[in-house]
Amino acid sequence: MENASTKSAIPQSYAMKGEVLTAIPKTLPFRILPASRKYFAAAAPGSFFGRLFPRETLHFVHSSASLHWLSEVPEKIADRNSDAWNKGRIYCVNSPKEVADAYAAQQRKDLENFMHARAQELVSNGLMVIRMAAAPDEILDSDTKPGEQFELLGSCLLDMTKEGLGSEEKVDSFNLPIFYSSVNDVMAILGANGCFSIEWLQVLSLEHILGDLTVEVATSTCRAVLEELLEKHFGSGIIDELFNRFGKKVKEFPHLLNAHKQGIVQLFVILKRKLHDRP
Repeated sequence: MENASTKSAIPQSYAMKGEVLTAIPKTLPFRILPASRKYFAAAAPGSFFGRLFPRETLHFVHSSASLHWLSEVPEKIADRNSDAWNKGRIYCVNSPKEVADAYAAQQRKDLENFMHARAQELVSNGLMVIRMAAAPDEILDSDTKPGEQFELLGSCLLDMTKEGLGSEEKVDSFNLPIFYSSVNDVMAILGANGCFSIEWLQVLSLEHILGDLTVEVATSTCRAVLEELLEKHFGSGIIDELFNRFGKKVKEFPHLLNAHKQGIVQLFVILKRKLHDRP
């Protein structure tokens, strides 16, 4: 957009905020813009799994480290009468097959909705860059090290209930809205939309990005990601004790700190909006 009072154009930047990442401060998208340049910036409230912008208004979309979050916990896993009831667990590690299937189906639905929404918002030949965590094709989501960490966290919650520091019913009704699909499954969903061509694909293992973790880093990272969800469900009074116990348990499983054994990869994809009719 040309500004008559300046010799150069002012770039326009639109920052999308999705409700699934509630731990991110509302002003963060604006604070990270370089202060030395002028921008038109706007935030669109709502979920990025649905429409956020008018049709054919975006030239570039960047989704970073967000799409392994689910829009909601699958209803089946909180239903006591369902085969997929995830009693005594907060994730799909060591759970019945029906639980993992419910998680996978929810992420499939979410990714399909995300792609459909972006296909309507992007102009023809517009670009979309996606960076998301995924499981290598030979590893199940439940075998990833983040999955093992979530299982440890769940065991801490159960230990606390046995000591009267919470209720088992509260644990039974809490499940994490996270899932790591395999690379092949993610690419199949992205390609099935039909409105995009895949221009670039790269899969990086975490050892190329991170070094080995310390217990303190692993504990504080887990807390930073999950604290708000846990506090909302269980209350703030248990958080310090919960992560104190979690840190002690992580020490008992040093393989969780090894960057070479995380069982998670980073998927980088560049897609281009095709020219054919709109969905």
